[in-house]
Amino acid sequence: MSGYIIANVQVTNPVQYEEYKKWSTAAMQVTGAEVCVRGGKLEVLEGDWAPERMVILKFPTFEAAKAFYDVPEYLKAREARAGAAIMRMVVVEGL
Repeated sequence: MSGYIIANVQVTNPVQYEEYKKWSTAAMQVTGAEVCVRGGKLEVLEGDWAPERMVILKFPTFEAAKAFYDVPEYLKAREARAGAAIMRMVVVEGL
């Protein structure tokens, strides 16, 4: 079963957020993440959800998706993101 990381990001400091994007891209590359969604046009169709910047990453397994969060490159990304964005992130098992 595949695994997905789904994140809703509220960017509060766009200039600083660029450093996060650099390190998160490196983390995606070393883990082999398939980028399904990374920003882009977004429209809520139903409900009171108000996402701002969506990111969806696909991994071969749930465990691989979960492990992404702790690779050294993503640890650097998380440090770079401090004060630049509010992250809401989940890992979910796919089909």
